[in-house]
Amino acid sequence: MRRALLALSALVLAPFAATAQDSAFETSASHALIMDFETGDILYSKNGDVPMPPSSMSKLMTALMVFEAIEAGTLSLDDELPVSEYAWRVGGAASGGSTMFLDLNARARVEDLLRGIIVQSGNDACIVVAEALAGSEANFADAMTRRAHELGLETANFRNSTGLTAEGHLISPEDLGRLARHIIENHPDFYELYSEREFTYNGIRQYNRNPLLGTFDGADGLKTGYTSEAGYGLTASAERQGERRIIVFNGTESMRARANEAERLMRSAFSDFVMARLAEPGAQVGEAEVYLGERSTVPLRAAEGVAIGVHRRDRPALRAEVVYQGPLRAPIAEGEEVATLVVTLPGGRVEEYPLEAAQAVRRQSLPGQAVTALVRLIRS
Repeated sequence: MRRALLALSALVLAPFAATAQDSAFETSASHALIMDFETGDILYSKNGDVPMPPSSMSKLMTALMVFEAIEAGTLSLDDELPVSEYAWRVGGAASGGSTMFLDLNARARVEDLLRGIIVQSGNDACIVVAEALAGSEANFADAMTRRAHELGLETANFRNSTGLTAEGHLISPEDLGRLARHIIENHPDFYELYSEREFTYNGIRQYNRNPLLGTFDGADGLKTGYTSEAGYGLTASAERQGERRIIVFNGTESMRARANEAERLMRSAFSDFVMARLAEPGAQVGEAEVYLGERSTVPLRAAEGVAIGVHRRDRPALRAEVVYQGPLRAPIAEGEEVATLVVTLPGGRVEEYPLEAAQAVRRQSLPGQAVTALVRLIRS
């Protein structure tokens, strides 16, 4: 096995993703995540892969189902949907929970219901769209789970459309972050709703509970959550100077604690954590020895971009080396995967990226092979 240690300063800047954590960074939340939007890289994680009760952050998935139904033509923003007794009783004013204050047996426009879900966190609005799209909230919850799994959100398991406490209603912070990223990336027009500060319906004005809106420059979404079981949580995103970050956390003790932790996490997401961009796709990062080839070495290029999310102070501690089973035997085709770039992060975490031959190397003629073999024999 051949190894060649690389100076990271020699690698070219470029985009891609790996994972990194900084053990010195702490949070009072039971679960927390910082994600780079462009790459999906996880910059920080505390129990980020552990499923948790997401409370009203579940409504990200509920809203996504509505977005997709509108785009598929199943619903329109002008459709008026009926408010059933179940929706009114479980999610309406009489429930004592987050509500849009829909009236029993009334009809509400889908556009208003979306704002009720996103801005007001109305449980009644969620149930109304669930019943309209799937016949019942239970059927809709099953559909939410299936769609989440189709998107690769494997920890998602929804029991209702609202996030109210239910056994087995779980999703990890990582998957919530991926869900937020999917919404921002694929539904930008609907995403604008998440930045609205207030919405008045039925004569009742309610304010968006996202504590970062209007207080953190660049914050423009997404969704708060609270139940007595889960504590106070938030999935949020902000963009500054062309960079976007997503944070997810849960388990803080109060609205004030949630607001404080939201600002601290998001500020740290931009100021403390960086993407150490190491290689562009196709950039040459080293070379490998070749046996019985028309040339003795072959240049190696990154098959994909390479960047590592790290705390700023850990950037100098990154180490990269080219590893391959060598010398490589000719013939070698251009683009053939022949080596690996191994990046070691602080704390011993290792990430690996494929390297491919940047040029083709033909096999030597028979006389040339004989000379090479003789030289190799003499040197041994």
